[in-house]
Amino acid sequence: MGRKFDYLGDVEAFIAVVEHGSFTAGAVALSTTPSVLSRAITRLETRLGRQLLQRTTRRLGLTEAGRLYLEQARSAFTLLDDAEREVQGQEGELAGRVRLSVPTTYGHYRLPPLLARFARQYPRVQVELNITNRNVDLVAEGFDLAIRLGHLPDSGLVARKLEDAALLLIASPEYVRRAGTPQTLEELRQHVCLPFVMPRTGRLAPWVFRDGERDIDWLPSSSIEISDDVLGVVSLAEQSLGICQSYDFIVRERMERGRLVELLPQLRGRTRPFSVVYAPHRRQSAATRALIDLLTTNAISDEDSAGSMFS
Repeated sequence: MGRKFDYLGDVEAFIAVVEHGSFTAGAVALSTTPSVLSRAITRLETRLGRQLLQRTTRRLGLTEAGRLYLEQARSAFTLLDDAEREVQGQEGELAGRVRLSVPTTYGHYRLPPLLARFARQYPRVQVELNITNRNVDLVAEGFDLAIRLGHLPDSGLVARKLEDAALLLIASPEYVRRAGTPQTLEELRQHVCLPFVMPRTGRLAPWVFRDGERDIDWLPSSSIEISDDVLGVVSLAEQSLGICQSYDFIVRERMERGRLVELLPQLRGRTRPFSVVYAPHRRQSAATRALIDLLTTNAISDEDSAGSMFS
């Protein structure tokens, strides 16, 4: 009787190529050559009778069968990892790897104190942190978790809200001295605004206000537009280039130091949600579950979101 799982090396090659984005990068990760990985994946596709990868001269893509197989294969390898740790008697000390993608706002301002606490509590867990404003494909790119901004479409992902983050309008004291203080939205149109271009749509993100019981979505216009990194609007505002809207948790410290001031405070009150998301059918490792618990346990309420950090 032949070995039943003698093809696991080919499965590992497939996962490595997908997670690293190319045969060359996958080969470096596994200390082998691209041709060896190419032959391994061809053997795997022959065994399954299905094409897993779409190969072009420019990029690799997963077929629908490849996406399904990738998700199940990762779950199987996670099970093997868990079994090995348990047999080795390490179940009392959590170990493993968690791949997390977060936007720049959360990655620079909310997440660091939480990750520091997580690292102290679970020193054997390796966290791979991807900080980007691009919405990654959790399954295809091999991420366990992501933190997403805004109201999430029905994507099939599980979403657990972390907070509703308060927004406010700010500028530098120097800009206000030079250009004056707008008292209404109509006056705001006479000022230099610093809008952000949303990466998913290529459109300007509206500024949101609340006038009594009325919610207002206001579209700024300017000779300066910022894309890719939303934190750029705050940096430019701090250098007196204009006015921007940002999250209270980002600008609070600068305001306390007198480097920024709030404008139109009577129109504040709107928020945007941040949530942690993950694939519902993918088996989560103990390390992933521990990080989800830490994030959601320290979620901020609406009342706390204005200016407070995680305790």
